Amino acid sequence: MRLAVLDFGKTNSKLFVFSQDGRILDERRTQPKWARKDGFSVLDEAELHDWALGAVTDAVENHGVEGVMVSGHGCTFALVDDAALTHPILDYEQEPPAEIAARIDRSIPDFAETFSPRLPLGFNYGRHMLWLQEVDPDAFAAAKSILGYPQYWSWRLGGRAACEVSYLGCHSHLWAPRKRDFSSLVDAQGWRGRMPAFERAGTVIGERRLAGAARPIAIHNGVHDSNAALHAYRRQDLGPLTVVSTGTWVIVLNPDCPLEVLDRERDMLVNVDVDGGPVPTIRFMGGREFAVISDGWQGAIPHGSIQQAIDAGIMALPSFAPGGPMPDSAGRLVGRTPDAGERAAAALLYVALMVDLCLDLIHSQNTVIVDGGLNAGGLLAGLIAQLRPGQAFLQGASLEGSATGAAALAFESVGREFAAEAPEAVYAAGFGGLAGYRDAWRDRIAARGAAVKAAGGVR
Repeated sequence: MRLAVLDFGKTNSKLFVFSQDGRILDERRTQPKWARKDGFSVLDEAELHDWALGAVTDAVENHGVEGVMVSGHGCTFALVDDAALTHPILDYEQEPPAEIAARIDRSIPDFAETFSPRLPLGFNYGRHMLWLQEVDPDAFAAAKSILGYPQYWSWRLGGRAACEVSYLGCHSHLWAPRKRDFSSLVDAQGWRGRMPAFERAGTVIGERRLAGAARPIAIHNGVHDSNAALHAYRRQDLGPLTVVSTGTWVIVLNPDCPLEVLDRERDMLVNVDVDGGPVPTIRFMGGREFAVISDGWQGAIPHGSIQQAIDAGIMALPSFAPGGPMPDSAGRLVGRTPDAGERAAAALLYVALMVDLCLDLIHSQNTVIVDGGLNAGGLLAGLIAQLRPGQAFLQGASLEGSATGAAALAFESVGREFAAEAPEAVYAAGFGGLAGYRDAWRDRIAARGAAVKAAGGVR
């Protein structure tokens, strides 16, 4: 059996063809486009659909693919009737107008119920649902189903409407992890009746016969991308794990962290795994911040530039994007003016230092797996391992842990074996002065944090 996985990220969307031995046989990539319409930033859904359908069709023709599975970024919902969207899909990177935000934010449930901190923009997509419902009530009235982003694409490609717990439980304000049920917000707004029946991620929820194909392909219920990465490693019996999933967001998931230590002010929350279990999480927009700090650097970073940045004390101080564990500080570079390589080095060091801080905050003492695109070449994992010599580190055998976990769920759902490659050992980097660099960075952010608190604003 061969399977197509559509991995819809915020910055990059990808299609992978997986064989049962875990190999990626083919891949395609595109970038989703966002446009202004009627006062909102919205997805160009038609273009992304045409790309996805074309890529799946090619995968069926060229590789004999028998099914399609979806992995998707968080924070995004879709309203649909029997045939189409009733409103374009909102971009989660937009803030409701202040007067509307003041009203809708009064409806948000307490952290103790949802374990969803009150985040800016649409990082809690229940907040964006409240905004859209106020501005365009007709779109809500016309909607038969409210779908998470991966479930929208599974439906759009020919599956039936479904809910999926890892997506609903992703800091949406819509889920109460301890009750394993919808939150009070869903009932207060009368949304429960438009939430479809739950299906486990990977379950076959329909089929589609593509033009020219000899037989239909199965459509599998989609999954939240970082939870797919968690599943990819948990299924390999590696013992207690913290998963660091990197992309536009860096998501640090430690199922062993006590719920009571989660700090809503530091972007700490509960995600929910594919079986409904709570997964304590901390996150920051690491891929976006890397791009900003590095001025769009592409490709490998010279090790010499890393050492030069450490020696010169060139460092980035948080934060360069909304959210994260230090949301009240404005990001900036300190030290002498860097060259391009040193600037990229400072950006990667920043991500490593932020992950190190997040691992402390999420009480991680178990084995850490570093996964995803920011670990290209293994340099990020090596830096974090050097910063934490008392902890074991592994890295994904490929950079596509989310897609691999999604594939595993789909294969498992139809009783097929899936032999994904085991993660690889990480060897600590050997840069001189890294521990002192980390201490200086933490001293600076502690001092800035104290100053911000005293001033009551952003510094």
